[in-house]
Amino acid sequence: MEFKYLKDVTTLAFDAEKCIGCGICAEVCPHGVFRIADKKASVVDKDLCIECGACALNCPAGAIEVSAGVGCAAAIIKGWITGTEPHCDCGGGERCE
Repeated sequence: MEFKYLKDVTTLAFDAEKCIGCGICAEVCPHGVFRIADKKASVVDKDLCIECGACALNCPAGAIEVSAGVGCAAAIIKGWITGTEPHCDCGGGERCE
């Protein structure tokens, strides 16, 4: 199953100019948001981002920013802990899909 965030609402920001092409973002991203080509990263599909923060935390060049702890990643973890359905808290009570 492919989980997607709501269209055009993720906080992910990628600065290609700062990217050094190390590939760590692509390695740590659990949803395949990044790919490496021609020694540079690029965003494959921004809406796949669950805002876990792994990419930003591990980027040595500071090319990635994301507000971790919001959105679907936080909602899914909270759902596991509380035994409830995950909700993104995006204002519409929408389920994370």
